[in-house]
Amino acid sequence: MTLPAGTDAVRQSLASFRQEREADWKAFEALLARVEKRAPRALSEDELLSLPLLYRSALSSLSVARATSLDSALIAYLEALCLRGYFYLYGARRSLRTRIGDFFLHDWPAAIRDLWREVWTSVGLTLIGAIAGYWLVASDKRWYDAIIAPSLAGGRNPDSSAEALRSVLYGGGDHFLSGFAAYLFTHNTQVSILAFALGFAFAVPSVLIILMNGCMLGAIFQIYAAKGLGFELGGWLSIHGTTELFAIAIAGAAGMRIGTSIAFPGELTRMAAAAQAGRVAATAMIGVTVMLLLAGLLEGIGRQTITSDLARYSIGGGMLALWISYFYLLRMVRHGDR
Repeated sequence: MTLPAGTDAVRQSLASFRQEREADWKAFEALLARVEKRAPRALSEDELLSLPLLYRSALSSLSVARATSLDSALIAYLEALCLRGYFYLYGARRSLRTRIGDFFLHDWPAAIRDLWREVWTSVGLTLIGAIAGYWLVASDKRWYDAIIAPSLAGGRNPDSSAEALRSVLYGGGDHFLSGFAAYLFTHNTQVSILAFALGFAFAVPSVLIILMNGCMLGAIFQIYAAKGLGFELGGWLSIHGTTELFAIAIAGAAGMRIGTSIAFPGELTRMAAAAQAGRVAATAMIGVTVMLLLAGLLEGIGRQTITSDLARYSIGGGMLALWISYFYLLRMVRHGDR
């Protein structure tokens, strides 16, 4: 089989091209490998100065290789090498510690402030649901079974005695109490995920989930308040509840932001509006995960061992003040100092 005319010339051209420039490519690749594995201080001053020169040389080689339709494997190699060089020389390079610090100091609080309308709408929906649940059970106790799942009720109902209800609040490390606390944490985590994930359906599911969660809270509160234990239940819930319920409100707000952006995209396309809203919502949801983990610690440790109503309210109130200050007030103070 005879080779096409010019094949030898092409091979000679490719060999000459490699011979002239390959040393620079290998030197650039070796320097990139060193700084990627370690840090810029691993290179000498001369090596650091040579990095941009070698990068431009690699770009020039890539341009020639593409223009002359040289070996496709060589073109792919040069493209990968130039891409690595670009990301190192011009890309944002931040350590893991810096990224985590930026998230907690800027990204997360900024996302919550951006969602302030949706967050406080979610808080309002929770209060409306709680009032509705309280009123429904107070008017007809049969509503309790319709609102509260048996697994969440744990045998408690409007007919339970005050002593039985009190034992749940002050049972210490009781096995039932520990199991119920774990179930409640799982339930609230599921509510947060659903309120966020289903927001794409024009925010309607998010609104309904937040309302239903508030309704359940009001129904449980009513059976305790009817036995004169409303204040005690508030303390029992507040240790973790101010953090957990705030997290659920933020998750609902994130879902609402995505849903309303899809429903009312403005000048953007629906996909572009959803993507824009999704960046803020996703940042908020990462923070929600942190809040739920912290609420789980408070629920599993503090609420099981602290039986003083005053201490419970102090912890719950302190956590609520901490979150409000972190998300809203501290930024206002910093701006006022400038």
